[in-house]
Amino acid sequence: MERLWGLLHRTQRLSPRPSQTIYKRVEGTQQWRLEEEEEDGEEGAEPPIHFCPMELRGPDLGSRAGKQNLGLWAATGRRAAPYLVLTTLLIFTGAFLLGYVAFRGSCQACGDDVLVVSEDINYEPGPDSHQGTLYWSDLQAMFLRFLGEGRLEDTIRQTSLRKRVAGSAGMAALAQDIRVALLGQKLDHVWMDTHYVGLQFPDPAHPNTLHWVEAAGKLGEPLQLEDHDVYCPYSATGNATGELVYAHYGRPEDLQDLRARGVEPAGRLLLVRLGEISFAQKDDAGKLLLGAQLTVSAWTPPSSQVHLGTGDPYTPGFPSFNQTQFPPVQSSGLPNIPAQPISADIASLLLRKLQGPVAPQEWQGHLPVSPYRLGPGPGLHLGVNNHRVSTPISNIFGCIEGRSEPDHYVVIGAQRDAWGPGAAKSAVGTAILLELVRTFSSMLSPCSQPTLLPGFRPRRSLLFISWDGGDFGSVGSTEWLEGYLSVLHLKAVVYVSLDNAVLGDDKFQAKTSPLLISLIENILKQVDSPNHSGQTLYEQVMFNNHSWDAEVIQPLPMDSSAYSFTAFAGVPAVEFSFMEDGQAYPFLHTKDDTYENLHRVLRGRLPAVAQAVAQLAGQLLIRLSHDHLLPLDFGRYGDVVLKHIGSLNEFSGDLKARGLTLQWVYSARGDYIRAAEKLRKEIYSSEESDERLMRMYNVRIMRVEFYFLSQYVSPADSPFRHIFLGHGDHTLDALLDHVRLLRSHGSGDPRAASSRVAPGLGFQESRFRRQLALLTWTLQGAANALSGDVWNIDNNF
Repeated sequence: MERLWGLLHRTQRLSPRPSQTIYKRVEGTQQWRLEEEEEDGEEGAEPPIHFCPMELRGPDLGSRAGKQNLGLWAATGRRAAPYLVLTTLLIFTGAFLLGYVAFRGSCQACGDDVLVVSEDINYEPGPDSHQGTLYWSDLQAMFLRFLGEGRLEDTIRQTSLRKRVAGSAGMAALAQDIRVALLGQKLDHVWMDTHYVGLQFPDPAHPNTLHWVEAAGKLGEPLQLEDHDVYCPYSATGNATGELVYAHYGRPEDLQDLRARGVEPAGRLLLVRLGEISFAQKDDAGKLLLGAQLTVSAWTPPSSQVHLGTGDPYTPGFPSFNQTQFPPVQSSGLPNIPAQPISADIASLLLRKLQGPVAPQEWQGHLPVSPYRLGPGPGLHLGVNNHRVSTPISNIFGCIEGRSEPDHYVVIGAQRDAWGPGAAKSAVGTAILLELVRTFSSMLSPCSQPTLLPGFRPRRSLLFISWDGGDFGSVGSTEWLEGYLSVLHLKAVVYVSLDNAVLGDDKFQAKTSPLLISLIENILKQVDSPNHSGQTLYEQVMFNNHSWDAEVIQPLPMDSSAYSFTAFAGVPAVEFSFMEDGQAYPFLHTKDDTYENLHRVLRGRLPAVAQAVAQLAGQLLIRLSHDHLLPLDFGRYGDVVLKHIGSLNEFSGDLKARGLTLQWVYSARGDYIRAAEKLRKEIYSSEESDERLMRMYNVRIMRVEFYFLSQYVSPADSPFRHIFLGHGDHTLDALLDHVRLLRSHGSGDPRAASSRVAPGLGFQESRFRRQLALLTWTLQGAANALSGDVWNIDNNF
């Protein structure tokens, strides 16, 4: 027995065992390690005796040679296995890298800007969805399908029939109806806020008056103002008496032209035409003349505020939640001369009384008076008795919370109030806003039919707002910005305005921040033209506007509801409008701004144009709220600075003669361009799937506009701190106007007049140095902030 066990032991020790795969637990982890143990048979050993009852044997394996060959083959296979695995991994890795490089290289065809649009951009559905990935084309199709179910035209008509002056009972009823409509949708939050603002209204007991003045200085016969409800809110109150002078559009260059023709406008009543610049700018141009202003419309007289600013002018820089907590200050933009709109009939009567030189050909108008003369004419007495009323106004909000970045808001809003029917002024925008709320709400829920697309949930929050007090100078929106400025400049991504969106259908204009220009151009290429079958909106725009930068893209003016978002809060904004070619919509701000007149001006195409606006705005919202990387072109501001520097270069010789230089501005611009290019390269080489990295990039991108708010001036003293869009000595335009005085020598250059330099002072070196420092350090700060962390800042300043 002992001999038998010894033989068995020797047999097991000498026989060639196959490789054994053993999983051993690794200390401190929950994983198992794969190990291989091998033992080869000893060379020259006698043939082993197999004690393996379950072994399957072939007929050719019984010989010693067969067993040795098999052992050699098995040993070779075991040694070669790691090399085969390594070779496979190398082939796979090489193929992956080739594909990756080919994919990344394909973007270079799109240009230097990495913020490109691709049909293959994918959008993950919400965490509750169990269906497939959404692509950009899927979202477009889903949005257009739901948008097509709306009733835009009917909402425009019904809204225009409702009386909705800010602070009125009709406005309160409409506000509640809109709030109920938002509550009926699948929004995450719906709320209202109320501000108590100072609005100016006509005094029914003491209406505004206009009288002839007799030779002895006594008041003569009155000229009947047809509608005592037509007035200029925030006009200076009181009386003004003087001879009448025709001043064309009332621009600084028009007043300068009057003087050049021997007609002094100071101390006289100015008769000015509607258009070219806002009512507030007309009044501001004439405020130093110590006269008064009569604004003429070719149709019924308009009502338009004359405060050169936005928001409540009696609480500048502060929110009007409760006026009693602020000192009794007033905005510097309030006029100091009376202003009153008049009808074309009264204007014709006044023009016939004018004497003096014949007005230039370009000053001649369409009233039945030929020719127009400059004046002076007979004496007039204007009495303005408007009074201030503390009025509650309410903004209405609806929110769809974002999935990945809920604390970043894409905001879209529309004015709700109007003095008259306000079809074009606010009814169109309100109707489109409600339709977009309904459309995005419909997109939220997963479809019940499995063949349809999954539900949509944006990455960032969508904020829909209906503003009150818009006709008084964007009061509702500005007061909201003033109340939450410390939050909004960190969280608001973009503002899209729907005001004045449809004033015609021939031409398209976008008043916008430079950051949005590339995105707008791209979206226009994906929206069908409302009146040219087979064309995109971009093709229609370029057919009617041969210069994209000069005719289509415009800076935000102060009378735009989007202006405060950018110039005051540092949030990029856009307001786009369809207009008639060659003639402005004549009924804006008047009681003739009815649905019927708007429909007639558009020759029955109002529904199609409103639908096109909704498509454009909706696709902007999708891109802005759901792209992994914000599609804002942060490099554009380098071109803006370069354009202004081109104007300043004209005066470099004059400055050098005084020992002054603009080199600081050049260096700061160079640092900004380098910072933008560096950020582009970082984004290009990063992975879009890295959520943390994408959020860091988005925060830097979305705050670019805020970087251009000068931190060296007080928001209370200079609320519009933006160095490119704002007003004040800190702006680039103010610097340019001041430098022009090097050649005008105080001679009254109309362009220099806009800088508000006191007559006769001329160029001031100390003021120039201060302006240059304010501008340069704001621009340099923007470059530093765009660079990211302080250890990444590399400037040559």
